[in-house]
Amino acid sequence: MPEELVLQLQGIGKSFFGTTVLRNVNLSVKPGEIHALVGENGAGKSTLMNILFGMPVIKDTGGFEGQVVFDGNAVKMESPRQAMELGIGMVHQEFMLLPGFTATENIKLNREITTKNPVSAIFGKDFEKLDIKHMREDSRAAISKLGLSIEDWVTVAGLPVGYKQFIEIAREIDKKNVKLLVLDEPTAVLTETEADKLLDAMKKLAASGIAMLFITHRLDEVLAVADNITILRDGEVVASMPRADAKVERIAEIMVGRSIERTALPKRVKEPTDDDVIVTINDLRVNMIGENVKGVDLRIRRGEILGIGGLAGHGKVGIANGVMGLFGSSGTVTKDGRTIKLNNPYEALSSKMAFVSEDRRGTGLLLEDTIELNMAMTAMQVQNRYLRPGLFNPLRLADPKAIREYALKMIEDLDIRCTGPTQQVRRLSGGNQQKVCLARAFALEPELMWVSEPTRGIDVGAKELVLDELVNLNRSLGMTIVMTSSELAELRKICDRIAIVYEGRVAGVLSPEASDVEFGMMMAGETLKGKGVKVQ
Repeated sequence: MPEELVLQLQGIGKSFFGTTVLRNVNLSVKPGEIHALVGENGAGKSTLMNILFGMPVIKDTGGFEGQVVFDGNAVKMESPRQAMELGIGMVHQEFMLLPGFTATENIKLNREITTKNPVSAIFGKDFEKLDIKHMREDSRAAISKLGLSIEDWVTVAGLPVGYKQFIEIAREIDKKNVKLLVLDEPTAVLTETEADKLLDAMKKLAASGIAMLFITHRLDEVLAVADNITILRDGEVVASMPRADAKVERIAEIMVGRSIERTALPKRVKEPTDDDVIVTINDLRVNMIGENVKGVDLRIRRGEILGIGGLAGHGKVGIANGVMGLFGSSGTVTKDGRTIKLNNPYEALSSKMAFVSEDRRGTGLLLEDTIELNMAMTAMQVQNRYLRPGLFNPLRLADPKAIREYALKMIEDLDIRCTGPTQQVRRLSGGNQQKVCLARAFALEPELMWVSEPTRGIDVGAKELVLDELVNLNRSLGMTIVMTSSELAELRKICDRIAIVYEGRVAGVLSPEASDVEFGMMMAGETLKGKGVKVQ
């Protein structure tokens, strides 16, 4: 008797505007199986999932080759509604939430619970009343399965990206007919603790018979939960293996087609010292929903790479957003002895600081514009760069040649997978969009760069490239970098010091060589003073 399969993808192929992104992809998943799909940025993972979920972008660009067999039946996936009716749930890499709706309204959208009333008895079901009580109960149950402490009535707009991700996942968990759950980079914006909670939830769902396609760049997560692993490279399946045969080094090498070497950080001409401080922050308070900063004091040494870590919801993301004027803030920020006016992004940018936001689509990019315009836009507005010569800056026109030269250099340096500098940013994969955000910040040639979650959604090979570029900017140009990340290992790899934020304040600053226990205690709010631990 043939083995039961919930999903078979047979000979899947797809091209966008003359560029082939998938070639003859075959993949199968059994009920209750967690099947990991890994590959470099631009390998075709998200496109494959868009085909499976019937996303409009596939149909609008000419459809695809091959066949999708779901639950034993060949299906022609025309729309997400059809996929959901069949029993396919999907958590996209980019959020699919309605910002003005509450968590409950997003979780129950199109599956609202209603009750009859006298009006509906006459005019039909469309006039039934929403059963808010039971909707909220269902939403709280779904949120609780993920171990998330968040009220179901909170409005999604303004929530940190980590919370939005959990609401996305809670929406899928709440569905009753799900046979296959597709998770596209679900842990990319989560801290290590939150990611562990999600992985535990995935195991429980799989034990109940739900199959999962798990897309992630965190290879340790693959080995922690996956039953089988499929590796894509340049749109083709290059390897498939059970978890028992997999090792992180082997997967990484197959993904990128080369060995990934980790080398020691290069030396500086002048090492950072406490006597040379570029930015001083005193009593910074930031009103960022879910990431409130409640009085941060911090001294940033000139020429260092300072990491900012901590659990989600404790304020680490709010620091850069507050300093750069994206959320209402108070306190004092001085750079080279000059006070920076808060709540004014132009003032912050004019002070030779740049910012790479953790929310690339909502804050970091002009999605409908080209790669080259996105890279140059901020420098044009703030520094009058990439403009033709003229007497009056407001009347100067863009310099297409200078913009093109910079864009081509960044495309090569950051290995941005695209059709060219005039490609629309919306059509790039998430990781490539992140690289465009980095290139836009680099264009400002800042003295200090705030970088929030710089490798979110970027594969293992590209992650090394981005981190290497940050180190190169720091070492070769002396640029001071403040990097916020949910991945502690990432901070410990390239940072000189790491500030841990707890309940809106800096709990302490540790050396990257400090032990896991020391970092864990500080992230949990335990004081390290008097315990033999050196706090910098």
